[in-house]
Order: sequence, then structure tokens, then C-alpha cells
Amino acid sequence: MKKPENLDRLVREIRACTLCAPYLEPRPIIHVSKTARLCIASQAPGLVVHKTGISFNDASGDRLREWMGVTRDEFYDESRIALTGMAFCFPGYDKNGSDLPPRKECAATWRVRLFNALPQFETILLVGSYAQDWHLGDKKKSNMTETVKAWREYAPRYIPMPHPSWRNTGWLKKNPWYADELLPYLRKRVRRLLAG
Repeated sequence: MKKPENLDRLVREIRACTLCAPYLEPRPIIHVSKTARLCIASQAPGLVVHKTGISFNDASGDRLREWMGVTRDEFYDESRIALTGMAFCFPGYDKNGSDLPPRKECAATWRVRLFNALPQFETILLVGSYAQDWHLGDKKKSNMTETVKAWREYAPRYIPMPHPSWRNTGWLKKNPWYADELLPYLRKRVRRLLAG
């Protein structure tokens, strides 16, 4: 079995990556450590995150922290929570002003290497369909809603979630079971992991 890469060296390599430079201004954003027991696997940074260099440093992050029941300080404690997107750089906007999907070459280049170097997380929050597709593979359901509805099949190792974007406010209203059933479990699980 191949020895895992040195995580610190790999993170430096990721942060220096310019793979997407022909398409956008690279600024890889990643928050990981060797000690975190919880990982948030998301999509890609938005423009605010790109500008600040801090994952989920926007309204989506406020909603995600509320869903998890954590403070901002707890959320950004890399020793306890890892934050890694399917792509590390802001992918730009489409013609309608929506974020483009995570660039595929980012995950193809880094994802396997990174997860081989990271600790074996006790729980990975799969935020959005791109993270669900990669981590669950053919175990995911026909769409994001069905995958999130089936969260008990994946927990406690994986907890699939919608993206906390304001664009999903309508989804949340149509799916009250998410707040009634999944969020209480999520908060309890997060508390347990952060307590050690």
C-alpha cells in the first residue's frame, strides 16, 4: 500500500495551484488539518469567499453554521472541522449571473490525493449535489432531493445536504422534513464530534 502524502506539503501545493488560470483568477481556498473529525465537502467558493480567502464567509456560511448549531469560531477551527470544496477556486458566473459549476479538472487533479492524505473523518457533510456525486457515487439517488431524503442510509459517515444558498429557500419551504428530521440529527452529531 502506498504511503499517504504529507498533508502540509500537499496543501501548500494546492494553494499554489494555477490549473484554472486560463479561465479565471486562481485563489485556491482550503481549510484542513490532521486532527479534524468532521469534514464539510462543498462545491466551490463564491465571489465573496474568493475575495476574502475564507470558506463560507458569506450568507450561505451563516445559514450553514445555523444548520450545524456552531459558532463562527467553532466552524473555522481547522483542528476540528475541515472545509474542502470540489474545486478550490471561484469558477466564475454564467450568462445569467449564477455561479458556474466547480471546474472538473480541480477534483480530477487533487481530490483523491487530498482525501488519501487527510484523516479518516467520522462524518462528512456533503453540501450540494457535486459533493454527493463524488463521495456517494452510484449509492446516490436520482437527484439531490431524493439523496438528502435518504440521509439515514448514509449517516453517520455521510450527511447529504442541500447547498445553504438563498436560492434554496424555496426548496426548504417545500421540504419541511429537512428542518424537522435531519437538522436535529446533524446538530447532535456535530456537537458530539466537536466535544471529542
